[in-house]
Amino acid sequence: MEIALFSLDGFMFLLRWLHLFFGVIWIGHLYYFNFVQGAFFAETDASTKSNAIQKLVPRALWWFRWGAMFTMLTGVIYLATKGHRDGFEIFATSWGVAILTGSTLGLLMWANVWFVIWPNQKVVIASATQAASGGTALPEAAAAGARAGVASRTNTLFSIPMLFFMGAASHLPMAVNPNANLWIITGVFAVILGALELNALKGKTGVMTTIQGVVTSGFSLAGVLYILIEVLTK
Repeated sequence: MEIALFSLDGFMFLLRWLHLFFGVIWIGHLYYFNFVQGAFFAETDASTKSNAIQKLVPRALWWFRWGAMFTMLTGVIYLATKGHRDGFEIFATSWGVAILTGSTLGLLMWANVWFVIWPNQKVVIASATQAASGGTALPEAAAAGARAGVASRTNTLFSIPMLFFMGAASHLPMAVNPNANLWIITGVFAVILGALELNALKGKTGVMTTIQGVVTSGFSLAGVLYILIEVLTK
């Protein structure tokens, strides 16, 4: 008796299923931090905010960062397995261009979580804990919180086109010319996404300061990237 899950296709299905599961945990917490917690912290009193930073935020960040880690791992293993099975030239197709665009955004988001947001949030948590114990707040906490905030807003910005292209890979076929020079679009995307990531590392929230601003910017970025794919892959 053949069992569908006990095959390469079954293994790839499990990877996609787990990728979605961990992705919901990750992106759900990302939107919680940006759409719910931030507004609450801006309105609540100092004592409540301090207690939340000490007790709630560490728990949420645990699910957040490990959701990101396992989303990334299952996605990378899935793409490597699919390339091995179907041939790596599949990444030059409509599916490949869309999935690699979404994956690039996802990898930038994962890097921001582990190397920008989490390290800086640890400083914020340590400062709140130290102050609540009668000590002095860490002087670098304000700057650390601001940097984590910019990176988190950038991840929210990136998440919108990331989800668009992850869905487009299977549900929005594009007429990608197999003879198109994909290095051109790779270079253009590298400049655009590199500039946005540099802002996450060194800049300010700017238009992403408000929820409306970051959501509008995310949809705009998705539209720009989609139009560039349609134009530059013909």
